Amino acid sequence: MTSTRPFHMNDLFRFNNVNLDVLTETYNMPFYLSSYMSRWPELFTVAEAPDSSIMGYMLGKSEGAENLWHGHVSAVTVAPMYRRLGLAKTLMEDLESTSSQVYNAYFVDLFVRASNSLAISMYEKFGYIKYRRVLGYYSGDDPEDAWDMRKALERDKEKKSTIPLGRPIHPSELEW
Repeated sequence: MTSTRPFHMNDLFRFNNVNLDVLTETYNMPFYLSSYMSRWPELFTVAEAPDSSIMGYMLGKSEGAENLWHGHVSAVTVAPMYRRLGLAKTLMEDLESTSSQVYNAYFVDLFVRASNSLAISMYEKFGYIKYRRVLGYYSGDDPEDAWDMRKALERDKEKKSTIPLGRPIHPSELEW
């Protein structure tokens, strides 16, 4: 049986089975500790197996202002051997619930590589829409576009936050 719990500092030394995967963005320790664990501990969640191994995790935050106040998924990842068990959905629902009930957010958003059709399909099954394309969002030798995907929460009764923008933008145009 899987359990979810808040991420602990020691988990940073235990989640290589999740992070050492081509589908997972890996960050430096200060990013996890200073940027997320200390500021939004309730949005940094681990899925743990009965043997205490880490099956996956969710890294999120809240940001924005006024009707753009939202929860943001910085990372949701599941170790390869635990995929297709519904863990990503469980972790996403946890972040959505916290964003709605604790932060009273209008929506949840995330960025996904435009070429990652499996992830895009998964997020669409979870109720997310392609809000706008962000040109060259992922930098590197061969910059890649991202989709900014969104899901309206209870506070956005008219779902205005998920009406697609209809035109691509550049990273410099992002609000947050």
